[in-house]
Amino acid sequence: MTGTDGGGAGGGVIGGEPLLLGVRHHGPGSARAVRAALDAARPGIVLIEGPPEADALIPLAAGADMRPPVALLAHAVDEPGRSAFWPLAEFSPEWVAMRWALEHEVPARFIDLPATHSLAWGRDLTTDGIEGTDGSDGTGNADAVDVRVDPLAVLADTAGYDDPERWWEDVVEHRGGAGDDVFGPFLALEEAMTALRETYGHGGHDKDLVREAYMRLQVRAAQREFRGGVAVVCGAWHVPALRGRTSVAADRALLKGLPKVKTDMTWVPWTHRRLSRVSGYGAGIDSPGWYGHLFTAPDRPIERWMTKVAGLLREEDRIVSSAHVIEAVRLAETLAAMRGRPLAGLGETTDAVRAVMCEGSDVPLSLVHDRLVVGDVLGEVPQGAPAVPLQRDLDRAQRRLRLKPEALERELELDLRKEIDSARSRLLHRLRLLGVAWGEPVTSRGSTGTFRETWRLRWEPELAVRVAEAGVWGTTVPAAATAKAEADAVGAPGLADVTALAERCLLAELPDALPVVMQVLADRAALDADVGHLAQALPALVRSLRYGDVRGTDTHALAEVAEGLAERIFVGLPPACAALDADAAAEMRSHVDAVHGAVGLLGDATGAGGADGRGAGGTERAPNALRARWRSVLRVLGTRDAVPGVIRGRAVRLLLDDGELGQDEAARLMGLVLSPGTPPADAAAWIEGFVGGSAGGGLLLVHDERLLGLVDDWLTAVPADAFTDVLPLLRRTFSAYEAGVRRTLGELVRRGPGNGSGVGAGAGGAGIPGFAADLDGARADAVLPVVRLLLGLDGVPVLRNAEDNDLAGVGT
Repeated sequence: MTGTDGGGAGGGVIGGEPLLLGVRHHGPGSARAVRAALDAARPGIVLIEGPPEADALIPLAAGADMRPPVALLAHAVDEPGRSAFWPLAEFSPEWVAMRWALEHEVPARFIDLPATHSLAWGRDLTTDGIEGTDGSDGTGNADAVDVRVDPLAVLADTAGYDDPERWWEDVVEHRGGAGDDVFGPFLALEEAMTALRETYGHGGHDKDLVREAYMRLQVRAAQREFRGGVAVVCGAWHVPALRGRTSVAADRALLKGLPKVKTDMTWVPWTHRRLSRVSGYGAGIDSPGWYGHLFTAPDRPIERWMTKVAGLLREEDRIVSSAHVIEAVRLAETLAAMRGRPLAGLGETTDAVRAVMCEGSDVPLSLVHDRLVVGDVLGEVPQGAPAVPLQRDLDRAQRRLRLKPEALERELELDLRKEIDSARSRLLHRLRLLGVAWGEPVTSRGSTGTFRETWRLRWEPELAVRVAEAGVWGTTVPAAATAKAEADAVGAPGLADVTALAERCLLAELPDALPVVMQVLADRAALDADVGHLAQALPALVRSLRYGDVRGTDTHALAEVAEGLAERIFVGLPPACAALDADAAAEMRSHVDAVHGAVGLLGDATGAGGADGRGAGGTERAPNALRARWRSVLRVLGTRDAVPGVIRGRAVRLLLDDGELGQDEAARLMGLVLSPGTPPADAAAWIEGFVGGSAGGGLLLVHDERLLGLVDDWLTAVPADAFTDVLPLLRRTFSAYEAGVRRTLGELVRRGPGNGSGVGAGAGGAGIPGFAADLDGARADAVLPVVRLLLGLDGVPVLRNAEDNDLAGVGT
């Protein structure tokens, strides 16, 4: 920097030394100061800290279709996941300098170390490459950031501040006009940084020395080429190093032998949320929305901010009037005066909003912080920006399907019977298969039919990297998804992974990938003898048949594989269930449940055979052949003593629910299991299988008191030494019931012994001892004294008939 020699307010001339404008990245005060300094100096070229590969992209920033926040994205051509971002907001000094150069037709160049070297330095370069004045180098290396000096913290502490952000607001963001001395702030900041560099050197990271050597070489080259003066916009931390006197040979020596990697560079949209330090970006800021407001507000920033807050809270149906706004402004200004601040900052406005508009609650205040202080602004880049072919195809699909990427999370309901919604579903499923998680399927709040889907959408800037990575599979979304699915099928570790992939291929409608996936599936299924693996694979296959029916996909081959898989499960399940320990039995029980649901759907989807009504071997099948075969397997499981109790109980329950087993027979089987000769632990496991889980077991006991009575009689007869062992199992079983079901069961058990018949007997069955049809009068009378006390009738005689009540003037 040149001081008065560097050009006055109206001089418009820079001397022989470069004009060094040290800034804080993403600082609105620095951005305003840069614009004023450039207007005063009128340099012949503007040099900006950033990757030189982006020089060709600078003209794109002049278009109206480029709207910050945006970021420069550099990625290795052979390894797109190896990438780095250089984010720029509207209030970033680099963006302001770039726009000033374009508006005044002055050349602009980036002078930081080329991305071809910085990407080759390490594989963790996934954060923003432009560092903040806190000294972070943009490499994403958390260990490196931790050992570096934080210049703002040191300067704030020296000035007596405990918060660096508050110090920066007071000395820069809230600073009034500087009059004619537009270069004064830069001189002061350079002086402070020079003192810090003299004390701390490179601040704990020697890579800065290499970067600064390259910057010095670029500044010298620009000085030789342009005689109208050179202005440099860079992080304030680097200014002392660029001002220092070093030889060209020394700088070149530092750059000798640097690793290289071939890179591509483009513009991508960015978000305010990703500028926030809370998102993990070391060069970010805590409050990008607030800083954006300070930069764009023409006047009275506090009043305008409070108006924004009031508007947001009103949209959320909170009562906020203009009087609230006025009072909040007064309180913020009063707090600033009490705290000795030149103007109210974010802390004062937040305290005022909490007290006045949020009535002391942090709940609405968190909404203000999320929507306004941080914000969800998503930038835009022109269509002419360089991009991989896959990204261009995705852009075309998004425009055709009217799916605009948005930073704010939203839900999208799709009706697959509509062509546009079906196409949207295919696109989202294909992107998920490619690892581009723009949308996440969620449970629909409306219909649960297969023709409806609900997605939660949110576009993150990092997805541009995922798209670039997926570009190795193809130039269009369908082609890339097909190639990726085929590769995933071949490399899938297990049978269940292949069946899940087949389901995803049907959801994404990738007919060209299905033959490869199905061939791998058939080969894996033929070689896998583990019944557990087969049982895990069957449900996904059956769901795929249903999806194929909704989307009009030919699933004949899939149906044949599913039927063959089911037959192998039927044969192998009974021996696989023998002699299992408790954990293995619980896992196998879940497999039995999954196969039961899958068999029911498989019969519906295939007409109890293949897609043409035939079985896997081409023979005709009866409509219910698969289900009948499965029920015979369940009967074997329910009556074989070698099968663990939890599986036997579940098999009996499934047969009962399907109507294949009468209630009397179910009660007989339960009575046999709960007889004194059965070990208590085995009996408890049977009960868990029969009535456990969320499959309506509690309601079954509520409506069939015969079964409840059997459980009650068995439980009361369990020996004391065995009761402790079975208690955790029973507690786990009954704790899964809803509160209302547990309460009803408690009332039934508490009814006490009697001679009447139970609820089940009311339908024609015989009652069982222990449950009466009417209330026990003696037990009911026991609570009368408490009731009378609560009603204030403690001194009134107890009358036993209606006539006495009438004579006493007391109703019944």
